[in-house]
Amino acid sequence: MRADLLGFLECPHCHGALRLDGATVRCENRHAFDVARQGYVSLLTGTAPTGDSASMVAARAAFLGAGHYDPIVTAVCDAAELVLAPGPGGCVLDLGAGTGHHLSAVLDRVEHRWGIALDSSKHAARRAAHAHRRLGAVVCDVWRRLPVRTGAAALALDVFAPRNAAEMRRVLAPGGALVVVTPAPDHLAELVSEIDLLSVDERKHHRLYDQFGTPGRTVACEYRMALPHDDVEALAAMGPAAWHTTAEHRRERIRSLPDPVTVTASVTVSTYLLR
Repeated sequence: MRADLLGFLECPHCHGALRLDGATVRCENRHAFDVARQGYVSLLTGTAPTGDSASMVAARAAFLGAGHYDPIVTAVCDAAELVLAPGPGGCVLDLGAGTGHHLSAVLDRVEHRWGIALDSSKHAARRAAHAHRRLGAVVCDVWRRLPVRTGAAALALDVFAPRNAAEMRRVLAPGGALVVVTPAPDHLAELVSEIDLLSVDERKHHRLYDQFGTPGRTVACEYRMALPHDDVEALAAMGPAAWHTTAEHRRERIRSLPDPVTVTASVTVSTYLLR
């Protein structure tokens, strides 16, 4: 965790400013948080939420590293650049950041910004902490108050992740924006029944409207992927299906598919001007 990033963060107990003291992050009220040897800091309070396991994070790193979601990454970067080029000062937050893959790409595109990856999984934070030289990783519960200063973020990213609308509004600077990636009804449709992936909730876009209103910009990103069996397995293992099916069950279902199998990627990238 770099000292430069602590100016965007706050103590999760008293909301005071943080400073780096050796391998410990401290506030003026003597609350202290150790920086893990992998480089991230945990600012969790209370009971830790259930985050992605080490195997889920490894599967996500393998799938994203293979480039299958690169068009989605590009769409996120395009949206981020439109916000940040004329936008306010502040960092880029990624809520439910996972390995930091999308945030790292945004920081490559917009070189003068710092990024903070927030995730409930320490396994994800370990990878995100080394994803980019201007990125810091923080373990926290995104459903509680975020350990981020009010108005500290110029942009918040939410890529297939939970959305705490009140906290997103609080941490964004005036003129800041939120970029949200949500699956469309056809996303991974060829695999939903074949390997027991979760289907897309039909009310997802209605809930987004209820939370944030009408987006200022919406881009549909749809294309076909040719996925070898190993990558289909990684795709299934990195998401919610990993919690309710076993690896052997998934492998057995995948063996019955063509190799490679053609799969639709279909998402919506929406930009909301919240402040």
